Order: sequence, then structure tokens, then C-alpha cells
Amino acid sequence: MPFFDFLFKYSLSEIEKKCGYRFKDRNYLEQAFSHRSVSTKPRENYERLEFLGDAVIDMVISRELMREFPEGDEGILTQKRAALVQKSFLSSMGQLLNLLDYIKIESNVDLNQEKIALKQAANIYEALIGAIYLDSNIMSAKKVIMDTIWAHREQAWKSVNYKGRLIELCHVKQMENPKFLVSNVSGPEHKKLFEVKVKIGKDFYPSGIGSNKKTAEQQAAQLTIDSLGA
Repeated sequence: MPFFDFLFKYSLSEIEKKCGYRFKDRNYLEQAFSHRSVSTKPRENYERLEFLGDAVIDMVISRELMREFPEGDEGILTQKRAALVQKSFLSSMGQLLNLLDYIKIESNVDLNQEKIALKQAANIYEALIGAIYLDSNIMSAKKVIMDTIWAHREQAWKSVNYKGRLIELCHVKQMENPKFLVSNVSGPEHKKLFEVKVKIGKDFYPSGIGSNKKTAEQQAAQLTIDSLGA
């Protein structure tokens, strides 16, 4: 075995430690970290696993959002999920695990370019989830998703300042400043749900729902921006 291949296989053991999951079939793990530049054969690079991982992440996150927001409608759930599964956030999860340190890739792919590196970090993260799912089951994949994406969900939901964008939009459209009004608080003390409405002038816009007032305001602001066609 060439020394580079030996080093690649050995280094992947560190990924198992970071994920808290040991592969039964390490071929899945090796495939998850093999870039298309190494091999264009579908079963020898990460692209098929990335495809699967994307679907697994969607399913797990969708289920957790339904638990987190039992009163949330389709619109709220879709927006929450979109923030968690967007490539930029998945890339940050890949970076959290330092996945690019283990990728097998040809030198003509320049990982020093930020755009390329960010894309690869997201792709490898999805491929890793797909590999774990195939090697084991949905619960093993879910554990990694919960320890990464779900554990940092508030970070994703706060990454876009929709409230600030709405205020700027109102200035541009020469509208009154938006007012954020708490219209309802429900749920037990340890798991409250806040509902916030936006009022601009005499008009009210769709409500936002969140586990805290700030999150609900962000959701309400985003819905209002959509309603205003911006």
C-alpha cells in the first residue's frame, strides 16, 4: 500500500473519534472523504454519499423541528429548516469537525480558495452523514446531526438579521418603522413558544414563532419582508 494511502486510512480514525461512531465497513468512510478528482467512478468518490446525506439530514431536522415547534405551521418549519440545511451552515459544521484535514483530493483543486474550501466542507459533512447511515442506521446518523447541526441551531437562526433588514427596507420604501408585538405566549414554563406580529403603520403582517422573543421577531421580520415582495 502506498504510504499516502496508508496515511489517509490511518487519519480517518480521528474522524471516528470526533463523531463518536466506529465504522464496521471502513470503505464507506474512505469513500466519504474521497473527492471526484481522485476518481470519477461513482462508488469511489463522495458524491453518492453526499446525495444520501442531504436527504437524511432533511428528514432528521424536519422531525426535530416538529417536536421543537408543535404549533408551528409549514411556513415556519420550512424557514427554520432552510437555515439549518443551507450549504453555508453545513460548511460551518464541516469546519467544526475539521473535515477538510482528512479529504483525499488532487492538488489541482485549490482548497486555499475560500469558496472552494467552504463548498467541500459542506459536501464532506453530508457525505459523512450518508456514510454513517449506510454503515449503520438512521439513529447513528441522527446522533451526529444532533451533536452538530441541532446543537448549533440558534447560531444558524441568528445568522441573518431579518429584523435589521426589515427596518432598512421600511426606510427605502418610506414606510413607518416596524413594531414587533408579542401576540401570544404558549407552552410550559421550561419550553415556551412566543408568537410575534409585525405592525407597520396600520397594517399587520404574518406572525413569527420561536422558542424566545428574539427568534420569533426574526421569523416575523422574514415573513414580512417576503410579504412586501423584497
